[in-house]
Amino acid sequence: MPKQTNASNDLMRYAGLGAQILVSIGIAVFIGLKLDQWLHVPFPLLVWLLPLVVVSMTIYKLIKETSKKK
Repeated sequence: MPKQTNASNDLMRYAGLGAQILVSIGIAVFIGLKLDQWLHVPFPLLVWLLPLVVVSMTIYKLIKETSKKK
């Protein structure tokens, strides 16, 4: 089996991160919808807040991962 290059490994890692971001945002929106219905909130508060928290944490994670010294 030939060795994969470092660029190929980075590409797969960041492609996986993109998929993780999309799935995380979708789950956060779904949970926000259900919590807003359960709490009888008259406006979509958690539908906006939960995805915002997820995106913020993902950006933090991305910055932390890419700034590591090898």
